[in-house]
Amino acid sequence: MERCTGSTNLPQPRNLIGTWRRFGVTGPVYENVGVGQTLGDDDCLMRVRLVETGEEVAYRFTDILDDPPEQ
Repeated sequence: MERCTGSTNLPQPRNLIGTWRRFGVTGPVYENVGVGQTLGDDDCLMRVRLVETGEEVAYRFTDILDDPPEQ
């Protein structure tokens, strides 16, 4: 189920759970909390929790990889 990308150079989605990132350079911080559904383009959705509001939303795995890690 957790195929997400065909590249072995990318991290596995489950390995991002518990890590923190920021939407872009100055956007809000979010925590990766779970792996969601696999999409037809070898990507998948992750569940992320926005720190400011506690809201959980679906967010593409490949978009998460583009966001900077938060310390």
